[in-house]
Amino acid sequence: MLVLLPPSESKTGRSRGKTLDLGSLSFPALTPARERVLAALAEVSARADAHEVLGVSPNLVAEVARNTALMTAPAPPASHVYSGVLYDALDLASLSPGAKRRAGRWLVIVSALFGAVRPGDRIPPYRLSMAVNLPGVGPLAAHWREVLDAELTAAAGTGLVVDCRSSTYAAAWQPSGTTATRWVHVTVPGATHMAKHTRGLVARHLLGVDREPRTPQALVAALEPAFEVELSGPAKGAGPLRLAVTAR
Repeated sequence: MLVLLPPSESKTGRSRGKTLDLGSLSFPALTPARERVLAALAEVSARADAHEVLGVSPNLVAEVARNTALMTAPAPPASHVYSGVLYDALDLASLSPGAKRRAGRWLVIVSALFGAVRPGDRIPPYRLSMAVNLPGVGPLAAHWREVLDAELTAAAGTGLVVDCRSSTYAAAWQPSGTTATRWVHVTVPGATHMAKHTRGLVARHLLGVDREPRTPQALVAALEPAFEVELSGPAKGAGPLRLAVTAR
């Protein structure tokens, strides 16, 4: 099973520690695509109009400047870097040893900078959204679509793809072929803050189940003790199954 997560806008760094080693990251076939984005981002972030190109507030000068030194900055595990509402609810640090092992196998964070990473991958904090049209690379969602399909399809294997991403990050990879028949998108009614919180709770709950759900119906059964859930078919007959989730 793959549980797909978006990154967080807020990221936490460290003042010391190991630096980025692209060769050590999960999905090593993405290395050339990662190198292109890293180089382009460093160049853009040194420009006077960087905040406009990256679509961020002019007040985030320090965060944008940090993009120019990503190869030499300390790189904590991604599970420590990504913070915010979803990751607070997921609370990976407090999981049981068994749930942490499942997190290492099941969780994939889709990233505008790295394409896809696992929680244990060591990355520096950065400022970049998948919605950016990055000079020298182009629209980032299209850039990653070219290379993510083979990697994430292989990672999913014959298991479910439980999609907790926002639409911005879902644009970077959509399962196809037989994988698409096992693709379930988690939807949450209400405000964005609550949606992020609930998706974090869903991911955490799944990491604690006794047995991996192998079908959409088994996924419903696994979540029902903690959530109100309703499974429906793809919108307009195409795309993922929809799993509406509300915390009890």
